[in-house]
Amino acid sequence: MRVTIKEVAQAAGVSTATVSRVLNKVDRVDKETRRRVEEAAKELSYVPNALGRSLSTRRTEALGMLLPDLYGEFFSDLIRGADETAQQHRFHLLLSSAHNNREKIATTLQMLRGRFDGVVIMSPHIDAQMLNANLPKNLPVVLLNCRTQDDVFDSINIDNVGGTRQMMRHLLEHGYGQIAIIKGTDHNLDAEERLAGYYQALRDARLSPSEDMIIRGNFSDESGYEAARRILALAPRPRAIFASNDAMAIGALSALREMGVSVPQEIALVGFDDVPIARYLSPALTSVHVPISDLGAMAINKLLQVIRKKNDDKHEHVLLPTTLAIRESCGCAKGGQHPNN
Repeated sequence: MRVTIKEVAQAAGVSTATVSRVLNKVDRVDKETRRRVEEAAKELSYVPNALGRSLSTRRTEALGMLLPDLYGEFFSDLIRGADETAQQHRFHLLLSSAHNNREKIATTLQMLRGRFDGVVIMSPHIDAQMLNANLPKNLPVVLLNCRTQDDVFDSINIDNVGGTRQMMRHLLEHGYGQIAIIKGTDHNLDAEERLAGYYQALRDARLSPSEDMIIRGNFSDESGYEAARRILALAPRPRAIFASNDAMAIGALSALREMGVSVPQEIALVGFDDVPIARYLSPALTSVHVPISDLGAMAINKLLQVIRKKNDDKHEHVLLPTTLAIRESCGCAKGGQHPNN
């Protein structure tokens, strides 16, 4: 039989209200009483009723995280940082993915009602209208790499444009005049901003972009593989490839190796995200470094801050800077130096 709070109160010689205050840590209780209650609860193996506890405290002690996918190193590292941070603050993190389907996103948002103290949302198809239609008005929300039309949610976004421009400048400094890009999924914020950074870098260098050098991808390694095969059929063949994420860069590297093309001697290759495996590839992959695990932690810390602020109308928008992780695939020697330096 399940042990009740009344039995714990009887064993500790206190009221059920005192037991509730001790276990919920919502009121001051003297040390001796707290000790008796905690010992009684431990001896009886008492497990608080989660529903009753959430009703009394108006907190679920659970945070939600809606992602476009749960597959791949990027999301694995993002989730790790988020979950570790949630646990440090004694919250449970529950995950869901909607795979960029608007109907699934709307259904998932509706399921969040009353189940979480707050939610982090990462989706290229999120907009303010969808959020307002499917979420409770006062639910704390932090948007991660999302775009909305108005200023009603806290948000964190990666500096996609700046990171891409920095990487393109690095490739141009190598002397690579023709640089192809494998772009990401259509109508995706990251993909659009990274493509915009590519165009800006070419304009900065007074180079005219060629549409032949813009190759479609969808952020998967399979699309990177197919894109690289199309790039190899171009005439003239580009001297470098910028893949809009590391998964596509890894797929492209496989295709280049399969076709007998040496990286970086014949074609240089770089990516974006700097997933953990990037440094262990052969050659090691040069990539735009995003602190992925830190991004997950930052999202949860920001969400907890929003929860504490409650109905504060001031919203913060953070642009997360990137750096370059320079390795051999771009033509640099180990340690990030050009071979001729």
